[in-house]
Amino acid sequence: MNRSDSIKKFYTEKGWSKKNNEYIDTLLHEDLRNCSKKYVSKCRKRLLKHLPSNGSNMLDMASGSIPYREYIEYSSNFNQRYCCDLSKEALEEARKKIPDKFVGLHGNFLDLDLKENFFDCVISLHTIYHIEKNLQEKAVRKLIKVSKKNSKIIILYSNPVTIFEKIKKLFNPKKIQYSNKQNDLYYFYNDLKWWNIFQDECEITVTINRSLSAWHLKKFIPDNYLGKLMLDMLFILENLFPIYFSKYFQYPLIILHKK
Repeated sequence: MNRSDSIKKFYTEKGWSKKNNEYIDTLLHEDLRNCSKKYVSKCRKRLLKHLPSNGSNMLDMASGSIPYREYIEYSSNFNQRYCCDLSKEALEEARKKIPDKFVGLHGNFLDLDLKENFFDCVISLHTIYHIEKNLQEKAVRKLIKVSKKNSKIIILYSNPVTIFEKIKKLFNPKKIQYSNKQNDLYYFYNDLKWWNIFQDECEITVTINRSLSAWHLKKFIPDNYLGKLMLDMLFILENLFPIYFSKYFQYPLIILHKK
């Protein structure tokens, strides 16, 4: 099985199935503990301030089931939300969340025939780094191509060189791994400087979405009042120093403003 097939297999066979009323994907990749709920919710809402105040068509590339209630808000200012995904089950779930705005696009994004200069905004959350290394630029170029002039392509990515990796390297001076398989899902994280290759078409802004992955939260944050307080302070610091946290922590938000 190649890398692309492993992603498709997970999300078409079990990723959007439910266990105890939660998606399998959510159970594997999110921290659902009480201490983290407020923090992760506020981080998801950070994207709202980068969206246009109105528009006709939004593209949600690899929308999945629109698994979190905060994600539903992203299309509030748009007439239609085009949800693209490999999984028919995910698209059916997404349709239930936004029935009046939903347009489904089933298949591999790279294979779909989409209009150029059509979308008023594009979002792609936790997706580009699951695309094979040599196809990530092609995917982003296509997102730019289908977007209107002056529109935004908002990409939630992952940082390979976090402060945690730097600390690990002090104790284990091996090369930092930029790709791996986690829960059988392929990923490859390009260095943040890689995004400069799109300067010919876009103005680029990098800011913080969320500093800690679900693994980091479960590892370092206690599920009690102290944990909630730690995350409240972290959120404040992220707002004060967004460039620093995007550079050294887990999930930066890449905003491409098409020229």
